[in-house]
Amino acid sequence: MTPPQEQKTSAPTGANRIGLGIVEFIITIALMTASISMGIDSMLPALPNIGQSLHVANPNDTQLVIGVYFLGFGICQLFFGSLSDTYGRRRILLGGLAFYTVTLFAAAWSGSLFALLAMRFAQGVGAAAVRITTLAIVRDCFGGREMARVMSYVMIVFMIMPMVAPFVGQVIVAYSNWQWIFILLGIVSAGLVLVAFFRMKETLPKEERLPLSVASVLSGFKTVLTNRITCGYMIGLTLYTGVICSYIVSVQQVFGEVYGLGDSFPIAFAATAAGTAVAQFANGYFVRSFGMRRISHAAMIIFTVLGAIGYVAGMFGQPSFTFIYVLISVMLMMFAVITTNFMAISLEPMGHLAGTAAAITSSVSTTVGVLLGGIVGQMFDGTAQPMIAGFTIFGALTILATLWAERGKLFTHPGDTPALEPGMGHV
Repeated sequence: MTPPQEQKTSAPTGANRIGLGIVEFIITIALMTASISMGIDSMLPALPNIGQSLHVANPNDTQLVIGVYFLGFGICQLFFGSLSDTYGRRRILLGGLAFYTVTLFAAAWSGSLFALLAMRFAQGVGAAAVRITTLAIVRDCFGGREMARVMSYVMIVFMIMPMVAPFVGQVIVAYSNWQWIFILLGIVSAGLVLVAFFRMKETLPKEERLPLSVASVLSGFKTVLTNRITCGYMIGLTLYTGVICSYIVSVQQVFGEVYGLGDSFPIAFAATAAGTAVAQFANGYFVRSFGMRRISHAAMIIFTVLGAIGYVAGMFGQPSFTFIYVLISVMLMMFAVITTNFMAISLEPMGHLAGTAAAITSSVSTTVGVLLGGIVGQMFDGTAQPMIAGFTIFGALTILATLWAERGKLFTHPGDTPALEPGMGHV
């Protein structure tokens, strides 16, 4: 018999609920999610130019262009989850995309670092609305392994952005000025507003919406935070957000300063992103056969062991670039598999609370993860050791959090079998 928790996780009708075919659904959701990534990665090559243009005294302050975006993105997801559970996904998605578009154009006319940071925080707010509603839409349409499969294919497109974005940013600053990065992103975002308006239907029926009140919001928070599976995997997502944030803030220094890549940095950055895209594709292919837990639990153990090997190797002198690069690339492939499946597992018990659950999970993981990643980034000492040490510690703590969530067992779960997975076959 299907456990009660599993019965609550069913997702009714698949991609046709939103009025799109499965391929168009995946591409549309992926492009909207990828616009968030583009707003981060395209900035990396432009940070020195931004600092010079805005007369920033301390070069490290330009890192705030990335950090403030993440901060707005993390904090505001809490609000949009509850709003989407009350007013529906489509309204919040359209409003978030429109706001994101306006703030992108406004950032191009920033005359000071403070003004730019204000717009970057505002962009994070708009990006938060897009992130939460797209996650909730996927959860509305799919459940269980089918959700993990769809999210993996969404993430393939999403992971293409880190391959493209640094090249775009570098080309723009080479032939023009950094303001054009924001203008280009604004044009793309405006196009997504039109796609959402004309092609996407509401996925949350009115009878499933929750009234917006302090009591209902607190009740939703309590449901999410007291669910062992959701809370435990949220902790894991938080730690792995620390992994990717520490990588983003440190990678230019590690690859550029420690190993002297210079203009080749975007190529190296893109190649690691290509590896994560391959990992996402493999996850989407294998997850229905092996299950979310078997794949993600194995990946987090591999990730942690590789990190420990890399740190020990660094204790005996600076490792070669090839060693560090291959190590980081494989670890990021594991990261991609872990986070996709962890998000699906954490949302699985939440049913119609998908918006609130996605909001809390993503908000906590992003906000705290940014702080953890920032701490690792500030510990840069001219070697890759602080970053690798951070990776290893975060991986080990995730293993402990997962053991707590699964009551001491890894790789399996009563509901992690094909017969019990909701949403199977809905396309």
